[in-house]
Amino acid sequence: MRGYQGVVSWSVLLAAIGGAQAKLDLDSTQNLVVYWGQNSLNGKGDKLQQPLAHYCDNEDIDVIPMAFNMMVNGPGGAPEIDFAVTSKDCDVFPGTQLKNCPSIGKDIATCQKKGKTILLSIGGATYSEGGFKNEDEAKDGAKLMWETFGPKQEGSKALRPFGDTALDGFDFDFEANVENMAPFANALRSLMDDDKSKQRFYLTAAPQCPYPDQSDKEILNGPVYIDAIWVQFYNNFCGVNNFNTDMSSNKYNFEEWDNWAKTVSKNKNVKVIVGVPADTTAASTGYIPSSKLDNVIEYSKKFESFGGVMMWDATQAYGNDGFIKDVRKSLGGADDSGASSDPASPSAPSPSPSTSTDFSKETSSSSNVPDSSLSSSSSSSASASPKAPETTAEAKPPAETTAAPTTTTEPVAKSTTTAAPTPTATPQDDDSDDDDSDPLDNILGNDLMGLLGGLRAANDVAGGITHGLTKGLRRPKRSLA
Repeated sequence: MRGYQGVVSWSVLLAAIGGAQAKLDLDSTQNLVVYWGQNSLNGKGDKLQQPLAHYCDNEDIDVIPMAFNMMVNGPGGAPEIDFAVTSKDCDVFPGTQLKNCPSIGKDIATCQKKGKTILLSIGGATYSEGGFKNEDEAKDGAKLMWETFGPKQEGSKALRPFGDTALDGFDFDFEANVENMAPFANALRSLMDDDKSKQRFYLTAAPQCPYPDQSDKEILNGPVYIDAIWVQFYNNFCGVNNFNTDMSSNKYNFEEWDNWAKTVSKNKNVKVIVGVPADTTAASTGYIPSSKLDNVIEYSKKFESFGGVMMWDATQAYGNDGFIKDVRKSLGGADDSGASSDPASPSAPSPSPSTSTDFSKETSSSSNVPDSSLSSSSSSSASASPKAPETTAEAKPPAETTAAPTTTTEPVAKSTTTAAPTPTATPQDDDSDDDDSDPLDNILGNDLMGLLGGLRAANDVAGGITHGLTKGLRRPKRSLA
């Protein structure tokens, strides 16, 4: 435990020196991603979609993709964005359909200062450009998106709806076939990699679970370096609601996507994140309560590519009391950092227990509507997932085993009550060795934001490092005595 805390402490120290660091952790299995921008619940009062910064107050959320950017080359040669009720009052740049939303820009900056990764999701149900006519147009489109939403470029005439604020990257969520998206994505990747600022940028995608995803396959099947994907395991036969610990009946195909990560993806260290509906009305099929999702998460942790959970969307998650907190507990949070299993140990699922768990029998919380077309909307009344389901007849990779379903036993849902973590004034030592606590861990035990408050903490760190190094030199002598 001490070694893990030391790594976290160094991350905090780096944040203090170089500014806030985005929280999408490509070495972690605990990322929690929550889409924002489409007011999916379409609720009233406190159930209505709140400003972006409201959700960034939640310490359990790491990444927020903003949905959606619906056009790259819209009217007037500018992109087009829509964030439902939140962008309704934004002005529009003259001669375009691009909304000017400086208040959202301020919220993005606020979220980034709190360590959140904020992405712009390109696509959605109303995206209808179909991609680009040729490779040159795709590269020009990437340049336009970068100058509009990335770091402000000297001499650029691009309109900037979020002012000087730069997003942390782009998410691809295409729901229909698109052309020349690989050169578009590669051009964005090059612009990100060539940027001289200290900000780190990401490319992600949100394919549906049937493999290969028909809309995003041009991007995913080798040519583009993608940092992470959050697979939509809902609205399809391969959703989390069809998970079964009896592998002969399991239709949940995380193993197939893990195989993609290892054998097809250009980035062999890409993270595969489990996308789920955050409540019963967030998707047509696929929602399961957090008590059952816990079993899916534990199974998925057995695969090396597993990187966390994605939810559609913020309004649904906040309307489902305790869902975010329960999922955070299943993933392992700051108060549960040593509880999760090592995802890198086995690269294949462990043997099935004698009593299997079949989530496909869930009727109280998941619709029995067959897998048919369901469109999401980038309007304020959207209540579906960010992508419509689709049926594919293409062959699956060899990693998947298909067999006839077997009769299984419905599990009894376990309690999902989660106690809020109790902050402590000082860190706890886990052995009786004299004064062997890491000085950086002592900082971690206090309010992390207090580290940024002044030079006094930095001086304490410097002194603590000297003390820690001295101790490290003494320890081998004690062990040899």
